[in-house]
Amino acid sequence: MSEAFRGEFTQKVDGKARVSIPAAFRRVLEAGDPDSTRKRIVIVYGDERRKYAECYTVAGAQRLEAMIRRLPLGSMQRRVLERNMITLSVTVEIDDDGRIVLPPKVREKTGLQSADATEAVMAGALDTFQIWKSETYEAEIRRAAEEELAALPADMDILSLLGGDVPEV
Repeated sequence: MSEAFRGEFTQKVDGKARVSIPAAFRRVLEAGDPDSTRKRIVIVYGDERRKYAECYTVAGAQRLEAMIRRLPLGSMQRRVLERNMITLSVTVEIDDDGRIVLPPKVREKTGLQSADATEAVMAGALDTFQIWKSETYEAEIRRAAEEELAALPADMDILSLLGGDVPEV
């Protein structure tokens, strides 16, 4: 079994701010939180430049915390990371139906708090996944793809970005 978040899923957000976590993502979350009876997600909603919330397994959040702890106490890097990745985060449980309740700060961050925002996109990014308002996701993905691909030679195979580690098909 692959323990990576991959793919994109559009999920309905109900009137109580509940949203289903895709089954493929739940399997990764379970593997990253084996000691808990209720599976949990650590949702980071810091960094105001981002238009999405970043979701970690419990083990992934612990690895992030360890990296931050290695930074010098009181350094600007540590303060910025503590505030944006630790303080502005919340741990939520997945219910028996595979849903979470999106906390108010996460809804505010993503724009999913209004009555017209009834769909969220959950986008896999290997060790994490992102929660986006669907309209924002579509616009940002299109914009990022245009910018990033425009910076590359037209005939370049994107797998060459891996250097010499191009997987065989």
